[in-house]
Amino acid sequence: MNNNLIFLADASEYPQITELWERSVRATHDFLPEEDIQFFRPLILNEFLPMVTLFCTKTMQGRISGFIGIAEDKVEMLFIDPDYRGQGLGKRLLNYAIAQKHITQVDVNEQNQQAVGFYLNCGFEVAGRSELDGMGKAYPILQLRLKSGS
Repeated sequence: MNNNLIFLADASEYPQITELWERSVRATHDFLPEEDIQFFRPLILNEFLPMVTLFCTKTMQGRISGFIGIAEDKVEMLFIDPDYRGQGLGKRLLNYAIAQKHITQVDVNEQNQQAVGFYLNCGFEVAGRSELDGMGKAYPILQLRLKSGS
């Protein structure tokens, strides 16, 4: 297995993907209190992962190092294992989704400035803003769209 390859993930990998999600959130979402991480964790595993098409990168040992979940033309989730951040995996997964799956949209937590910067640097622009996230929690969301010609 190789971090340069992108694999279609399947349901048997959901527990490993959920563990990666939690490690990534703990490393990047410092605005989320513990109770919200615990609130979202079972939703990720049991509801959100089955609703998207998941692609992942894997280490030489077969461990998932990053994943992207897409639905129609939208990135619904993109998380990189903290041990593999800064190695281009997020950009590789996003570029794959743009080129192969024709995604043009992503929502991102406004408080996650690293993610906001990442998407803006990858050719997205702010198209809208919501005060609440999709669960009605007070985490402002930026709706981003891929710029024309990107």
